[in-house]
Amino acid sequence: MTETSSLKKTAGQGTLNIETGLHWKMDHCMNALVGMAFADNDSGGWQNESAREAALMKLLEFLVPEAINVDLQSTDKEGVIREIVGGLQRAGSVSATESESVIKAILGREELGSTGIGRGVAVPHTRHPSVEKLVAAVAISRKGVDFESLDEEPVFVFFLLISPPNQPGPHLRALDNAARYLREDSFVESLRHAKSSDQVLNLIRSMDQQHGTN
Repeated sequence: MTETSSLKKTAGQGTLNIETGLHWKMDHCMNALVGMAFADNDSGGWQNESAREAALMKLLEFLVPEAINVDLQSTDKEGVIREIVGGLQRAGSVSATESESVIKAILGREELGSTGIGRGVAVPHTRHPSVEKLVAAVAISRKGVDFESLDEEPVFVFFLLISPPNQPGPHLRALDNAARYLREDSFVESLRHAKSSDQVLNLIRSMDQQHGTN
């Protein structure tokens, strides 16, 4: 083996190790997000794996189509959160009088640790008494946003979630489903290049069907 081919092989192995490490870190961070929801869940979380599987829900059950944003204009963390919550407000899912409180709650959660889980994805979320049911929005940034992510890379895909404080189960199930979907690079890549809300909806519908959620 020549020195050049040896170097190429070593470089290739190094790239593979880095990619594997990033996948592991993303999974670890996703699990941590869901774990924090477990810790806040007064009902004690899932009693067993079969109960967890039975409780899985479709993302389309709580995603607000009118709040999907495929061209975020904000360039920093607070701006992104404000823009996404603004979309939920215009869609009627967050009241105008409570939107600032919701924004502060999400930013407060971010202070505990960034929900930028790496590989261009962030899952900002909170529980807030102003919402009567679980709601979510998907937003896409074309240029990427510094979200203090795990891998220190910009975030392009945002999945923002808000739920009532007295409904920990749906909040946990939503995070769990989002975690499973967003682990798939092909899904994230397709979301990044979606040009319309309809494309986003079709991608999520396909994932719901693929994962056989109830």
